[in-house]
Amino acid sequence: LVPAHWVQVATAPEPTADCPPLLRHTFNQLQTGEPQSLCRYQGKVLLIVNTASYCGYTRQYEALEAMYRKYKDRGLVVVGFPSNDFSQEPGTSKDIAEFCRTTYGVQFPLYEKTAVAHLARNPFYGELAKATGQAPQWNFHKYVVDRTGKPVASFASATVPDAREITSLIEKLLEQKQKPPPVRG
Repeated sequence: LVPAHWVQVATAPEPTADCPPLLRHTFNQLQTGEPQSLCRYQGKVLLIVNTASYCGYTRQYEALEAMYRKYKDRGLVVVGFPSNDFSQEPGTSKDIAEFCRTTYGVQFPLYEKTAVAHLARNPFYGELAKATGQAPQWNFHKYVVDRTGKPVASFASATVPDAREITSLIEKLLEQKQKPPPVRG
């Protein structure tokens, strides 16, 4: 028998050199537990949000899903990170996934519960906070990242996902096509 701590866990492939530094993070998918590199979203416009199932803003899941469905074919990905930093997401990954699916029909990518605020936050959220000058103060804080992997805006929890300032920014960013990588040779 091999001790459990010796068993190697499958990991996502290493990010490639052309993946923007911000996206060089791997998180476990909420529904499957499978590790996924955020590099899979390079070249996309991202709306990143920390979520919670028992928050006054939880109904924002509906608008987040509507935005995802409306803009995904043009290159938007809504990316959710459940968090219990504000004591409103106590459930397991299975509980959270079931709630999001059955209550709001969520199909946008969700990752396992993580810390997003204060000193305990994961490095990805640390980079978002540093780049925008704003860390989540509550659930449903939103970041917008452009196609190059650069955070371009941060929105407080009370700003609904389909607010004009968010949708106009996303539409503008979606119009900007990603430049092809430089030819090396």
